[in-house]
Amino acid sequence: MSERTHIFFYSKHDEDTLKKKSFLSELVTHYGFTTVEEPKDANIIISLGGDGTFLQAVRKTGFRQDCLYAGISTSGSLSMYCDFHFHDTETMIKAVQQAELEVRRYPILQVIVDDNPPFYCLNEFSIRSNIIKTFVLDVLIDGFHFETFRGDGMIISTPTGSTAYNKSVNGAVVDPLLPCFQVSELASVNSNKYRTLGSSFILSNQRHLTLRLQQDGNDFPTMGMDNESLSIQHVDSVHIELSDRIVKTVKLKNNSFWEKVKRTYL
Repeated sequence: MSERTHIFFYSKHDEDTLKKKSFLSELVTHYGFTTVEEPKDANIIISLGGDGTFLQAVRKTGFRQDCLYAGISTSGSLSMYCDFHFHDTETMIKAVQQAELEVRRYPILQVIVDDNPPFYCLNEFSIRSNIIKTFVLDVLIDGFHFETFRGDGMIISTPTGSTAYNKSVNGAVVDPLLPCFQVSELASVNSNKYRTLGSSFILSNQRHLTLRLQQDGNDFPTMGMDNESLSIQHVDSVHIELSDRIVKTVKLKNNSFWEKVKRTYL
């Protein structure tokens, strides 16, 4: 952290948040840091808000590989991506001064839709029917036809994203130290014609997943990248793998992933 002194604060633009942002800017300046107006000039990017704001901060700043990300919560509690609370600035400063921070490396997904440039996701990629009709996906693993899915859609999540949308459909919570990604179904239809595994499954970072849409008039799916939607018409196939990129985040040494899971859900 000592070599990183240029901070960019990412936040919403409501009056209350801007006041908090101004206060933090003055505070970090007092301790020798420099705040910058553009993320390209920063080597530390701090989100001010909740997990959704953190996801937006990472996406809007381009999944920077050469900087650290940190989340400061402005709500009444900490969250999965926010290790610090706005009302406990003393802990933040003490952690920096006494080197009580660790750098955590989160894997991200790379998603290629047809011939478009790759997209990246820190939490999950989701694909769903956009009309009141199920749609059909051929699921291929490393080019091998694994199953034909019919239903509302699928969620492909990273280990850190396993506690989000994926968990709500009974997917497994995965340790982020494991380089892998998870595939979970949304309301699959199982019959004599269509048959799926019926449970989530986990693929290693060496695997490649391909979803091929069968063209039955439902070729304009709703696709989500973390908390943003992706609008592409006439989709034929989606290729998904774990990216070589990572997101480096700052965390307190006594605040592991599993401590966060317990705090949030138990």
